[in-house]
Order: sequence, then structure tokens, then C-alpha cells
Amino acid sequence: MHPNLKQITLTAAALACTLFQTPAQAEGRDALVKRGALLVGVGGCMDCHTPFKMGPNGPEKDLARGLSGHPETLQLPPPPKLAAEWNWAGSATMTAFVGPWGMTYSANLTPDRETGIGAWTQRDFIQAMRTGKHVGVARPILPPMPWQALSALPEKDLRAVYAYLMAQPAVKNKVPDYTPPPSNTAQTAAGRKPS
Repeated sequence: MHPNLKQITLTAAALACTLFQTPAQAEGRDALVKRGALLVGVGGCMDCHTPFKMGPNGPEKDLARGLSGHPETLQLPPPPKLAAEWNWAGSATMTAFVGPWGMTYSANLTPDRETGIGAWTQRDFIQAMRTGKHVGVARPILPPMPWQALSALPEKDLRAVYAYLMAQPAVKNKVPDYTPPPSNTAQTAAGRKPS
């Protein structure tokens, strides 16, 4: 099948499913999204996955970029030197973190298919939250993401979180890749073999 025809067919099928939903199905979907909103709020997902901007009263969440992760255009200077007493730090945007594991950036959780989780299925999302592994690359989900706490949620709650995330506006934002720790000693301490 021609790629454009395939896309048109899939779009038509999705539209038909939406148009022919029964009120009960729509109500069930709305309840699921509402439950997901509650869980995302209680879980503090917006705290790290929504960049901060400077507002009239100081730092505030940039809701226009809600859940889009670390801004792709924000180039950070080298992180501060860390020691045993202070062994991790976060950026002023609350979207980049450094510690013994290396440098991590908050992921784009919007349904953008290229830069977010829009290509993930519900099953992909639940598996990532259960195993702590990114879909496709199987790289561990690193600190400070509390995937271990999310893995304890019942499956119906993880489905609700996924439904809420998929109901958000898609924001195109390619988050930088994870950066491993610079020293071989740190890599060994984190359980990785030095390169």
C-alpha cells in the first residue's frame, strides 16, 4: 500500500472510531483521562517534565511547553563540581540533572510522534514503567525519574496516566541524549564497565 494511502486510511479509521463512540465509551475515556490527570499531578510529573520560565513573581512552569521535557534549545554550561556530601544537582529549569549516573534530561512526555511518546503504545508505556527501560533503546530510565514508585501502581492507573499524556497537546521538542559520567571510576561505581 502506498505510504500516503496508508496514512489516509489510518486517519479515516481513527476519525470513524471517534465519531461512532457511544456516550458511555466517551464518558469512560473522560474518566480515565481525569484519573490520569490526578495521578500526574500527585506524582509531580509536571515538576520535572515541564520547563520553568521566569515570570513576574519568579520562576513558574511554562505551561505552553507542558510535559515537553528539557528544552532542545537550552544549552547548559558544564555542571557544578560534585562531592560526596553534594552528589547530584539540577538545572534552574528543573529539566536537567547530574549525578554519579551522568547527566539526564527530562523526557518529552507529549504525544508528539517524533520527539515525544506519541509512537508508544499503551503496552510500551506500561512496560517502560514496570521495567525501568526506555522503549526501543532499552537504556535504563535514570535518576531522578521515580519509575520504581510508578512500577508499583496498578495497571489501571498506568493506563490512566498514559491516557492523560496522550490527551495533551503534542509539543515538538527533541530532548538531548543522556550523557554518561566523565570518569571511568564513576562508570565503574555505577555498574558500567569503563570504555
